[in-house]
Formats: sequence, C-alpha cells, structure tokens
Amino acid sequence: MGAGGQGDSTAASPMMEPDDINHAAQDSSNGEKGSPVRLQRQVTLANAVGLMVGNILGSGIFIAPKGVLLYTGSTGLSLIIWAVSGVFSALGALCYAELGTSILKSGASYAYILEAFGPFPAFLRLWVSVLIVDPTGQAVIALTFSSYLVQPFFPGCDVPYGAVRLLAIAIVCVLTFVNCANVRWVTRVQDAFAYAGVAACVMVIISGVVNVVITGEMHVFQSPFKGTNPDIGRAALALYPGLYAFAGWDMLNFITEEIKNPHKNLPRAIWISMPIVTVLYILINISMYSVLSAQQVLESEAVAVTYAEKAMGVVSWTIPILVAMTTIGGINAYILAVSRLYFVGSREGHLPQVLSMINIWTMTPAPAVLFNGFLVCCYLISDDVLTLINYFSFMYWIGVGLSIAALLYLRWRQPDMHRPIKVHLALPVLFLLASLFLVVVPFYSAFRDSVIGCAIFLSGVPVYYFGVHRKVHPAWLHTIADGITRKVQKLLLCVPQETEDTTLPNDEGRHETEKAV
Repeated sequence: MGAGGQGDSTAASPMMEPDDINHAAQDSSNGEKGSPVRLQRQVTLANAVGLMVGNILGSGIFIAPKGVLLYTGSTGLSLIIWAVSGVFSALGALCYAELGTSILKSGASYAYILEAFGPFPAFLRLWVSVLIVDPTGQAVIALTFSSYLVQPFFPGCDVPYGAVRLLAIAIVCVLTFVNCANVRWVTRVQDAFAYAGVAACVMVIISGVVNVVITGEMHVFQSPFKGTNPDIGRAALALYPGLYAFAGWDMLNFITEEIKNPHKNLPRAIWISMPIVTVLYILINISMYSVLSAQQVLESEAVAVTYAEKAMGVVSWTIPILVAMTTIGGINAYILAVSRLYFVGSREGHLPQVLSMINIWTMTPAPAVLFNGFLVCCYLISDDVLTLINYFSFMYWIGVGLSIAALLYLRWRQPDMHRPIKVHLALPVLFLLASLFLVVVPFYSAFRDSVIGCAIFLSGVPVYYFGVHRKVHPAWLHTIADGITRKVQKLLLCVPQETEDTTLPNDEGRHETEKAV
C-alpha cells in the first residue's frame, strides 16, 4: 500500500518535478504555464447543488421503493420510513457541514477521522472504501443505468446480463474520461443529468396526480397500514434501502478543496439540496402507490417502468430513458468524489504515491480517476458484485459514525477551533447513536454478512502495520513502484500537487458567513 508512497523516506524519490514535465510538454499543449499545479476551486454554488441533487437522485430512488416496502409490509409505514430517512440524512449533512467548513480538506470522512484520531482508523476507513464500498456502489448504479436502457429492447423476456454489464462498463469508461479531461465538463454533465433526474421525478408526480383526478382511486390511502410487519427489526432494516437512496448527502465533503468559497457555498448547497430531494422522494412514493398496489410493487423488476406502463400510456417510454440519465448523474458525481478520496489518501501516504499526481494542463487527479475506473470495471466483470453490495451499508455507516465521533472529539479537544458553522450538540450525539444502531442491527438480521464485513474491515490492520507504519517494503517492490510512477507521470503528464494554504486567503465571504450563521 505504501510502496512508493509519500510517507516512505527510505527510497530515493522517482518523481519528475513540474518543471521537468512542463519542459517536455510545452510544445504539445496550450496550457497556462507557471500556474500552480493543484486542484482548482471551480465548483460554484449552482454546480454544488447539481452535484448533490444529481448524486442523490442517481443513487436509488427508482431502486429502493421495493426494498423499503419488502421490510415494512405496508405503504403507510413505507412513507414514514422515507420521511425518517430524509430527515436523518439532512441531520448528517448538517453535521458534515460543520466538519467541512472547519477542516478544509477533501476526502470527507477519511479526512475528518485522520484529523481527529490519526492515521490508523483513517486508513481502515480508506481500506474498506477501496475494497468494497466505493467500487460496488458505482457498479450497482452503472448496472441500474444499463438495465433501464436495455430493458425496452427485450419486452417480455429476460435481459441478457452480458449486454447489461458491457453497457455499464462503457458508461463508466466514458465518464472516467470526462473526469480526467476537465472539471468544468464534469459539472456541466452533472447539471444536465441532474435536471433530467428532476424531470423524471416531476413526470412521475404529475402523472400520479392526473391518475388520481381521472380515476378517483388512490391505493396509498386505502388501508395504508394494512399488512404492516409487526417485527421492529424488520422495520429497522427498511431504513437501509431508504438511506441508500439518499446516499450522496456527504458528496460535497469529498471535494471541499475544489468548492469556491466553501465556508458559504458548502452549507448553502446542503440547505438547498436536501429539502428538494426529500420532498421529491415522498411525492414520488405517494404517486407510485396511488397507481400501483403494494403487491404490484413487490412483483415488479423495475418499479419505474411498471409504473410508467400503467400510468403514462404512450409516453411511458420516456421514463426508462430519464431514469438511465439520472443514474449517469449519480455515477458521474461518484467518480468525482471517490477519485478525490484516493487522491487525498495517496497524499497522506496511505495509497501509492502516483495516485496523488495532478495533470499539469487539466489540473485533474488523472491517475486517481483512472484507478477508480479500473476498479469499477473489474467489479463489473465479476459475477459477485451484487453479493458484495450486502456489506456496503455496514461498512459505510462505520465510516460515518467515526466521522461524527470525530466532530464530538474535536469539540472536546479543540474547543477554540475555527468553526464557521456549529450545529447544536444534540444533533451529532443523536446522529452518532443512530449510526451505531445501523451498525449493530445487521448482527441481528444478517449475522453472517456482518461477520464477513468485520473481517474485511479488520483485514486492513496487517496491511497498515507492515505497509504504512513499519514500511516493510522489499527492494524489488520499490523498483517496480518507482518505475510505474515515472511511466504514469510521462504518460499522463502529471506531477505532485504544489502546496496550498488551506486558510483560503482569498475567501472573501468567510466573515460574512460567520455573521449569517
């Protein structure tokens, strides 16, 4: 893990410096010479809202309703679970707003755990992200995209899984290229597909209203709690698909170093995005249940398609396309966020050094973006990707819980830390207890998967001890790592990031934000 890493001082650095590559590339590009090689602050407030809304909508609103209903047993309790999931995610986003404006580093929970508790727990958080959480999350969204796009061509029969996987790999490769090429391209793509996601939601909501007006029937209010599962444990499990659909509320904390005026724009983007998404989700579910019975939802392989066929008639074909476009926004934002996590992890010496390099012309962490794309494609090729997603929620909430614990720890150890936003102490305390609940519940309902998840999490301990702490690296591994680093630098025209003062001397809105908060 640490071979060739920044923390390794025993081997001569193989890196090419910015001037070396600038000299080699000056005849082949029109890039701006002399500009600092670092991540650029290009994400505006509007971009941030588009990234957050697009990422959340693309994460699972058209996947999760079936899972929520399966555990609750009734439409009434399902709607309550959706509302609870939205409020819970909003509370988490507010806690992360405090962390993101106090610790001005990209990387979200990894950066916060590192700041509060040191490199060991932060490495374990990074370890499970690389192994399971982030590649499988992106793979599932990519498979959802391809399934919705391919399904209309195979009416009444099973879709070939090989075709679904091939299309999923293709979209991951295209978006990986976009993320390597230009951050502005990324935000423009994200804005477009965020609008597509909102359009899909609005079409579903409007068609549901029209259906109620015409037919006068509304399944959701006809014995809404009939069939409710009395098992509290099952109701708790319904939170997992509900919260999975809200995944992405922490997205902006992964790219803090690229947000313009983060003290102001990061919390504003959260305050704008979370109410929009929560209201859309609740209205979508009401619309779906006004047309489909609980049994029809459970029997459907693609709830949005089933709904569209029954409620939208001749224009039903638009929903699979809009859903596919929505998932593109989810994948695009995911790639942007995860590549920054790998970039920051490498910068701290927890991943190979080459992943902390930045292209001198595009100012993007191209090696980290390509590494992420490679991992996702490997998982898409594997037949076990859907099995691995069973461990997603367990590991994800461990990381979130540690981040909130970091907030409370820093409140105690560093009470004078500059905090442009400071939420009420009750919020992080309640959120931490709820996160612990979400970690513990799987031991009751899915003990085997939970034990395997713990084993995967703890498998990072020996890797950290020998690869990062002790730096036990054989000479041949150094030689290989050094050779790869130099070749990647030449191929991608990338160099280490130049140091930047994270106090944001040009952040003119900082004091204004403090007054507003």
